[in-house]
Amino acid sequence: MKIPPIFQEVIQEDVRGVWHAGHLIGGEWLRKTAGQELLVTSPVDGRAVARLPKASSEDVNLAVAAAEAAQPRVREIAAIDRIALFSRVQRLLEEHRDFFKFLLLWEGGKPAHEALGEIAATLERLHMTMQEAKKITGEYIPGDWSHDTVGKIGIVMNEPVGIVAAITAFNYPLYIPAAKIIPALLAGNAVVAKPASVVPLTLLCFARLVEEAGFPKGAINVVMGSSQVGDTLVGNSRVRVVSFTGSTEIGQHIAMTAGIKKLHLELGGKGVAIVLEDSDLEFAAQKCVEGSLKNAGQRCDAISSVLVIGKVADELVNRMQKAILKWPGGDPREAKTKVGPLINEAAAIRVAKLIEDAVEKGAKILCGGKRNGAYLEPTLLDEVPGNARIVTEETFGPVVSVIRIKDEEEAVAIAARPRYGLDSCIFTNDYYRMWKLAKHLEVGSVTINDLPRHGVGYFPFGGVRNSGIGREGVGYSIQEMTQYKTVIFNLEPAGLGKKHLPEEGVPS
Repeated sequence: MKIPPIFQEVIQEDVRGVWHAGHLIGGEWLRKTAGQELLVTSPVDGRAVARLPKASSEDVNLAVAAAEAAQPRVREIAAIDRIALFSRVQRLLEEHRDFFKFLLLWEGGKPAHEALGEIAATLERLHMTMQEAKKITGEYIPGDWSHDTVGKIGIVMNEPVGIVAAITAFNYPLYIPAAKIIPALLAGNAVVAKPASVVPLTLLCFARLVEEAGFPKGAINVVMGSSQVGDTLVGNSRVRVVSFTGSTEIGQHIAMTAGIKKLHLELGGKGVAIVLEDSDLEFAAQKCVEGSLKNAGQRCDAISSVLVIGKVADELVNRMQKAILKWPGGDPREAKTKVGPLINEAAAIRVAKLIEDAVEKGAKILCGGKRNGAYLEPTLLDEVPGNARIVTEETFGPVVSVIRIKDEEEAVAIAARPRYGLDSCIFTNDYYRMWKLAKHLEVGSVTINDLPRHGVGYFPFGGVRNSGIGREGVGYSIQEMTQYKTVIFNLEPAGLGKKHLPEEGVPS
């Protein structure tokens, strides 16, 4: 695809058709490298997509310094004008929708419907966050409700933290960065972003839109590279918030590396769907398959296990066998494809080994299960035993795993075995049973009669246990990127403060 003029400063194409891009630091696009580089290959066919330099620790520190210099200028922009700038970003993204669809397909292997859905979600998140930003106000506290603050008032303000490090995952290379960058800048911060190394171009191009919209140079900076780049960014004392989406292992490393600063970590998940015998089984089958296969299962909020009451298990499985046929896998360039490749061959091999382990321990493959490079057929596993690795490990692939259970108590016990606690869902028409299960599941979000989906973040979401810290969401994300400051006024010198009654026994 031809590179649109707005992105020609970001990306250049060589005679072989390979793209070249660089870091964004202080408003400058830097392609220099000390010899090391990132090679981005497409999961679609394995071809080289782009070559980019790896950032050094010095590059990262320069990006942080650029953000530090720019942040006061961002803060000085009136809030209503920050919203106007993001309105321009919204228009630019709509204008270049086809180019971002192409990036999402070639970098991430997304079929057209998934790519367009991610772009639509980003546009809606932009719109909703701009509305929510108007609620960043503060609080007035009269002091005369406490003996020791009579005659005083307090004002609690939400202030920008300063610099936000946004470190993002590969599975939604446009939406996840945007969901961090938008609230950070709207709250008056500056950003240093690090994309997943396998999908850097989408974030670079989104940063170009932010730059083109009129934010000050250095308000957004992008550096690319290995874990060393992330460690340098996370450990920099001038960074005040680290917002990370990715694996639990990296999240734990960030928590140990960051030092004293705010952490917002959205980590792994192992969501279950509990299907009770009184549920609408056809509806549950459709939703369980969608929840397992959407985005090739590469979602932290995916359904990883379907726990179904034994007496209706056969019927549910039969219905799921029919439902999975509506999710054909294959080349994402083909219109019929709904499940594209995983992000790379290594990811597909890992999921294939989980399937193999489950089968060796007694599970039955009812459909799919074959791998070809980064492609893994949509797979339905039945009678998955409790000792299979796929019961406790995050799947992150297009697998529907069915575990047959005897009652709700067994469902809660199985759901508690993994170390994660992000999302789960329940299919039932009995209010009391759904409430009992919702109360007992140790997760951040429980969805009743639908698959878990974070969507645009209108409902807040986030994990417990090893699934993260903090809450994501339209308004919640802005709060994560601000800090409270309390200003206390003593009104007594001006004779404005309220006074105690001169009664015996009342403190003065």
